[in-house]
Amino acid sequence: MNALSALPLTLLALFGGQALAAECPALLLHELPQLRSKATIDLCQRFAGKPLLIVNTASHCGFTPQFKGLEALYKRYKGQGFEVLGVPSDDFRQEAATTEETAKVCYVNYGVTFAMTQPQHVTGDEATPLYKELIAQSGQTPRWNFYKYVVDRQGKVIAHFSSLTKPDDPDLLKAVEQALASRP
Repeated sequence: MNALSALPLTLLALFGGQALAAECPALLLHELPQLRSKATIDLCQRFAGKPLLIVNTASHCGFTPQFKGLEALYKRYKGQGFEVLGVPSDDFRQEAATTEETAKVCYVNYGVTFAMTQPQHVTGDEATPLYKELIAQSGQTPRWNFYKYVVDRQGKVIAHFSSLTKPDDPDLLKAVEQALASRP
């Protein structure tokens, strides 16, 4: 290979990461610590180009049984690229005291297999940048635990739903299917 033909490969190696970042929507330009792990979730790497449901959760809430429905929703559509991101939060004073207990509720009690972060702030000045962007795009701060945001393949919030909206609600399913139909 001569120097001229190696140039595109060299440029890709040098600037490939920057090009990827330029293609990643602002909503996903973040990393969050994974629940019960030392690993982080690179939101761009994991979710870019995929339809996504983001939901703030709590282990000791009347809506906690929605984990079962969220898992069913995830399994129903994951073959089409659909993802769910659960973000535990104690902003409404109903999250477990330890990440171990949070993980037990999610993984043992409800069999969650979708991505879960360690507890994060989702409201106010301390809200994680992901939630600040969700709020900016939707115009709606989570009012309680299990508030849901549906994000299309371009990283745009296309719908949001209150805690009262169950994961099998027809309007939520319609929004998920709209996100699935969106182009990356």
